[in-house]
Amino acid sequence: MAAVDDIDRAIVGVLSRHGRATYAEVGAAVGLSAPAVKRRVDRLLDDGVVVGFAAVVDPGAMGWGIEALVHVYCQGRIAPSALRDAWEPIPEIVSASTVAGTADAVVRVRARDVQHLEDTLERIRGSAAIERTESTIVLSRLIERA
Repeated sequence: MAAVDDIDRAIVGVLSRHGRATYAEVGAAVGLSAPAVKRRVDRLLDDGVVVGFAAVVDPGAMGWGIEALVHVYCQGRIAPSALRDAWEPIPEIVSASTVAGTADAVVRVRARDVQHLEDTLERIRGSAAIERTESTIVLSRLIERA
């Protein structure tokens, strides 16, 4: 993997904020020509620095107005890969991470309403050797970074 320099970081910053920016627009922002930006973006993709591009969808517009952070406490020891395999099929799970601390994992969930959230929590609890969960409903998102 090639070293990432300040210009690469600037390119990634522009693409993180404006994923559909043209090479010319990125070049204007970082002081390079469009062909130079394309070469760098291609290298960043080949090196795995940039792993892809995606549409960012407003969950509220899709009817998923409830967001919750769920602390998961497992029974005994369970491999992170087993949790990933158990939770991958649950579309309401936006992200899941193992964590240090009292909980074993934290899961971010989106749901249509409280009943949908409760149904999702039941599926999470039944998906692996889960002892218990603690949920916190998000009221407002103050900062969201890619």
